[in-house]
Amino acid sequence: MILSGKEIQRRIGSEIIIEPFDEQRLNPNSYNLRLHNELLVYDEGILDMKKPNKIQRIVIPKEGFVLEPNKLYLGRTVEFTQTKDLVPMLEGRSSIGRLGLSIHITAGFGDVGFSGYWTLEIHTIHPVRIYPDVEICQIYYHTICGDYENYASGKYQGNNDIQPSLLYKDFE
Repeated sequence: MILSGKEIQRRIGSEIIIEPFDEQRLNPNSYNLRLHNELLVYDEGILDMKKPNKIQRIVIPKEGFVLEPNKLYLGRTVEFTQTKDLVPMLEGRSSIGRLGLSIHITAGFGDVGFSGYWTLEIHTIHPVRIYPDVEICQIYYHTICGDYENYASGKYQGNNDIQPSLLYKDFE
């Protein structure tokens, strides 16, 4: 079951933490999250799953930054989120999608107990100018049924920045 916006607001501070929280970004069954002012791009032609890949950091100026097609950009949310007893999910806003912009390629599903900033896997089908602090995606929450263990991966839990792939750690 998906929580309503009113239920999200009721659970803020207990099962749901969104910092900073702004009631104006609450929707009927989700909450809009904003794009931070930095992006990461891989600085290599071929990415290797078994090693850390070189990255370059880009600061998005107030006047915007143009994303190029066929290039992967990693961003993050301005908001820190944490959940207890709920499964967080992330989707791009429809207005963003209608510009040909995808904000997560495969990682829209969060684990119960996730705590941190959301890394966004951003891709566009044609050039699009983006801006810092734009409401780029929405988070919504599913209830969970049955016994479970909270997410405790050392790779991404409790992050403070954009997270490039740490898949190489699975090969160690």
